Amino acid sequence: MLIGIVGRTNTGKSTFFKASTLAEVEIANRPFVTIKPSHGIGFVKVRCPETDFNVKCSPKNGYCLDGNRFVPIDLLDVAGLIRGAHKGAGLGLQFLDDLRQADALVEVIDVSGSTNDKGEPAQPGSYDPMEDIRVLEEEIDMWFFGIIKKDWEKSAKQIQQEKLEVIKTLGKRLSGLKVTEEMVKDTIQEQSLYKNITTWTEEDLKKLAITLRKKSKPMIIAANKIDLPGGKENFERIKKEFKDYELIPCSAEAELALREAAKKGLIRYVSGEKSFQIVKDSELNEPQKKALEFIKRNVLEVYGSTGIQNVLDKAVFELLKHIPVYPVANSKLGDKDGNKFPDCFLIPEGTTALEFAYRVHTEIGKNFVKAIDLRTKQVIGKDSKLKKSDVIEIMVSK
Repeated sequence: MLIGIVGRTNTGKSTFFKASTLAEVEIANRPFVTIKPSHGIGFVKVRCPETDFNVKCSPKNGYCLDGNRFVPIDLLDVAGLIRGAHKGAGLGLQFLDDLRQADALVEVIDVSGSTNDKGEPAQPGSYDPMEDIRVLEEEIDMWFFGIIKKDWEKSAKQIQQEKLEVIKTLGKRLSGLKVTEEMVKDTIQEQSLYKNITTWTEEDLKKLAITLRKKSKPMIIAANKIDLPGGKENFERIKKEFKDYELIPCSAEAELALREAAKKGLIRYVSGEKSFQIVKDSELNEPQKKALEFIKRNVLEVYGSTGIQNVLDKAVFELLKHIPVYPVANSKLGDKDGNKFPDCFLIPEGTTALEFAYRVHTEIGKNFVKAIDLRTKQVIGKDSKLKKSDVIEIMVSK
């Protein structure tokens, strides 16, 4: 699973990325700091079954903290997009192409309005961040449109002459954008595009492109710099205007500060929580104490968290509709080496037990007999759909 982090330059994208991954990336208050895309591992947060089964887990990937399982996902931070990117402005096509394999997008905006349309620092409130949302949405939609429109007449005639299936052909053509045949089928039905494909108008193609973009690259908005003057007011205004988007108040700088302090052992902090505990007060200098107090008073107590973990969790569990499932090798809740709950898989809602068995390993899928729900001890048939946080033992033929 790949989540792309997008937005205009200098809105805090790289800070959001570093706060999510603690990867070493350059952060500076100037335009176009990020040129090449940065890959890193972020984490979504789920309840670990160790608390239900009264055992201590041993994750192979990710980690567990205070009963919270942090499951790894791939994050990609691309360079800031500007108006005209889909036409190549600012190396825009290169940056957009970096997003081809993204399953969902997180748009980071400077909700305080302290970054102008050139990506330069400005007086808080002097720029309307709603414009960033409009521009980015248009650029990504028109990028999709450009890909679909390219050689369209030739392709449409070929489909018609060779009597090819429109849905399969389009699905294959757009598979590099994570567009599926099912998405194409649903879009054609929604827009009643049943007429001869060679008669589809440019407007038809544009609507097709925009809908397929929304289906294959759903987007959530991280309203960053919420703690700066004007942030809260702009947030409420944008939320009313863009009702179709999930808008999360964020402070990437606050999250980064807390995570780095926790990494050094100065505080105890679980990402996504509304508080932290100071562990080594004597090792904190006065500026650090003031910074932590500011975060506590102006971010955590006001918004309940820094928002960063919330964005990632909502992207995976609500936008992409995935659920966590824990496979174990035996009723002792472990693998052959005795590790408890070693794996946590993120799978689409509606995944069956047999489909999941193949996901774990091809041979397990081929030899699948049944699965056991270790919470209820009930048998799960091959066509039964798995549920959120299921702990299952898969039985195979010898």
